[in-house]
Amino acid sequence: MAQQITYDKAYDTIAPEDFPAMLDVPRYGRRTDAFDGIISATHDHFWDPLDRNYIDYDVPFDMSKTPIMPLDTVVELRSAVADRLDEQQKIGLANDVMHWSISNLLHGEQGALSLSASLCHILLDPGAQEYAANQAREEARHVTGFTRYIAKRWGEPLPVGKTISAVLTDLVTTEEVYKKIVGMQMLIEGIAMGSFATLNAKANDPVLRRLVQLVMSDEAFHHRFGRIWAAKTIRHLSEDEHRKVEDWSAQLFQMLLFNLINAEQKQVIYAKYGLDWQWVRDAMKEVFTDEDRRANLKESTNIFRVLIKTLLHAGIITSRTAPLYAVWVDMKELEAEGDGIPGDIVADEMLVVLREINAKRKRIGAKDMSAAAAS
Repeated sequence: MAQQITYDKAYDTIAPEDFPAMLDVPRYGRRTDAFDGIISATHDHFWDPLDRNYIDYDVPFDMSKTPIMPLDTVVELRSAVADRLDEQQKIGLANDVMHWSISNLLHGEQGALSLSASLCHILLDPGAQEYAANQAREEARHVTGFTRYIAKRWGEPLPVGKTISAVLTDLVTTEEVYKKIVGMQMLIEGIAMGSFATLNAKANDPVLRRLVQLVMSDEAFHHRFGRIWAAKTIRHLSEDEHRKVEDWSAQLFQMLLFNLINAEQKQVIYAKYGLDWQWVRDAMKEVFTDEDRRANLKESTNIFRVLIKTLLHAGIITSRTAPLYAVWVDMKELEAEGDGIPGDIVADEMLVVLREINAKRKRIGAKDMSAAAAS
């Protein structure tokens, strides 16, 4: 039986193989209304990655002349690596780094899709199950969207990095439900929102900016699902249960902080420039110290700042583990900021745009139906 670590019936689960429990007649009548608002809002932020009314992948962008992200955002180019490259190669490396990053965002979306589908198999409450099914649908369009974008810019994705592969595999296959919800719905989704907010603010490619804006309009709701779990669960945990959730979250944070985006993870892109990944790693270490990491964590869109903020406002971090995070951020400052995350404002703005597009599509559809009926 999966371990729930939850005190709200909305999150009750069954074992994945216990399908007969899904057919139990009383189950259909126990639907929670906790997620009705998120479910209903699905219609407001609908978008189709294959429809040019929402996103046009054919908008031109010359990667031979312009980096997708500014060169000063590429850590490799702040190091001795830049001394070995001419200007054209710097643009090429910057875009290859983005190829790796966007590919791993794609793999992350696939992980979220598979995890959401796995929740559909075990969530007993029909309302929670419907939410998970909606999220699976939304993650599927993210997979389509990023696949189309990568196809336009590079052809095909790069292989998944070892760290994100290990984390996603653990979260998708684990029977411990709190790991699925805390790990994916709060931490990975929070990191994703930070990444998307950075891309939206700094990317030179208008197609990428549009794509991440559309994705953020969905992800803001996915992150909210995890926060609802925390609000209904954390304060009720026993000391042992809280310690288990807190320690696991701290371990995941540490692993992601030091291993998610490093030279070893990205070594697949260096050989084409005649660069040994270990030399690149050492060059980056010379210019990117723990002090630089702390400075980066002061930016509101920094993915690890968002991760800590999510755990803190969920009540998962206590005085026992706070010093581990305080090495990197000012915890009092983070607490005073409130629980909003980067990307929430962009998501809200995109909702307005999507409502207008969807309303126009409905009007056109109604006219077409009327014309067909008249003929």
